[in-house]
Amino acid sequence: MGLFNRSKTTTTATAVATPAGPDLGHLTGDWAVDTTHSEVGFSVRHAMVTNVKGRFTEYDGKLHLDGTTPGNSSAELVIKVASIDTNQTQRDEHLRTGDFFAAETYPEIRFRSTSTERVNGDTYRMTGDLTIKDTTRPVILDLEYTGSATDAYGAERVGFEGKAVVDRTEFGLTYNAALETGGVLIGEKVKLNFDISAVKAA
Repeated sequence: MGLFNRSKTTTTATAVATPAGPDLGHLTGDWAVDTTHSEVGFSVRHAMVTNVKGRFTEYDGKLHLDGTTPGNSSAELVIKVASIDTNQTQRDEHLRTGDFFAAETYPEIRFRSTSTERVNGDTYRMTGDLTIKDTTRPVILDLEYTGSATDAYGAERVGFEGKAVVDRTEFGLTYNAALETGGVLIGEKVKLNFDISAVKAA
């Protein structure tokens, strides 16, 4: 999230090593994800030859950023499953059924961070718990801090991009169909992507 730090310690008297990164102390505070300027998306292999891309259009997210001690930063995201959009109505309706997300029974996907670290420069890594249906699994997000600014209305903004890969079958999303030419209709690996703009709380 742009504010994540890692310190290395050893049993010897050597100095603590911290990967170099920008000074982001001015970003310390609480932030809300601006859903009108953000995107939570995904892609999955289809028919062994191409990728189907989609996104969720309804979600809420909040961040706590600590610019002095970046490793104390955290994030939460709650996604409304019924808002799934792959640009094909029939497919979206199928994804909401029990074959996939069972949106009526499990209306939300949740992510809550558990730790963060700076990798180098503007690159960070966040580990957290992802809950889909009734299953919670750890997931690792690779993040890039993309900048901060005060917008035309006086709001302080921070941005970052993120990506992760999850195995959908680990969350009970096991539906598939065999192809006549071999292989399966839907890949098991799902690529998640985030393009986030967040506004600092007053």
